[in-house]
Amino acid sequence: MNTTAGIRKADVEELYARYGPMVLRRCRQLLGDAESAADAAQEVFVEILDRRETLRAEYPSSLLWRMATNHCLNLLRNRRTRRYAPDGDSLLERIACSRDVEAEAGSRSVLRKLFGMCPKSSRTIAVLHLVDGMTLDETAREVKMSVSGVRKRLRALRNTLSELEGV
Repeated sequence: MNTTAGIRKADVEELYARYGPMVLRRCRQLLGDAESAADAAQEVFVEILDRRETLRAEYPSSLLWRMATNHCLNLLRNRRTRRYAPDGDSLLERIACSRDVEAEAGSRSVLRKLFGMCPKSSRTIAVLHLVDGMTLDETAREVKMSVSGVRKRLRALRNTLSELEGV
């Protein structure tokens, strides 16, 4: 596959064949509805087609994972702005639709301090494992570290967070 700027139409078909199931699983995880997830997954690949001249396929799984996540979160936000009543009461929907600005600001402040004290890659590890639900093995492969290295980073984050909570 071409890794320079621009993705050929044939590359998009290859991406769909190889990563389509991953994108669908991610959309299903975030939206909690098989029908909406299938539509969202298709939209991700339509977006790839629309933007293929400017996208790079250097790390296609990461690109597609991020695009699927962003697309689904945008769908959840749009539901809220249209006063759509979500079918389920999933944690993700509650976070995406949260209106508790004070608690959100406090959480952001703590996270900013926490991630300011740790390597940038620790933030990536935390999001992949704790937010996206990837296993330690999957996370390690994605960040090109050993599983024990990922565990060590997560432990360091927890210890730093405990120290911040104690202050």
